Amino acid sequence: MARSVNSAASRERRKRILKQTKGYWGARKNVWTIAKNTFEKGLTYAYKHRKLKKREIRGLWIQRINAAVRQYGLSYSQFIDKLKKKNIDLNRKVLADLAMNHPEAFRSVVEKVK
Repeated sequence: MARSVNSAASRERRKRILKQTKGYWGARKNVWTIAKNTFEKGLTYAYKHRKLKKREIRGLWIQRINAAVRQYGLSYSQFIDKLKKKNIDLNRKVLADLAMNHPEAFRSVVEKVK
């Protein structure tokens, strides 16, 4: 009995991967085995960096808050400590947005904390 290979499905699978590796450099875009390995590696990086992005964004918020608070003679850690003691529940995302886009509102928060 002849061996069944289903070449249409195999070709479709290869075409799908090669289409997704279209912009890659050198053999990574058109040699099947290299393209497949590169694509799979890219998926693992994408998964990992979706997690890392959250850390990096939080760090950016902290830097923005720190830069804004220094104008009023406080450090970031002192500011956060005083926020907690005054029971003001604003998260870092909101504080960073206030510092960047609404400096007068941020100043009122700082004055309330001092």
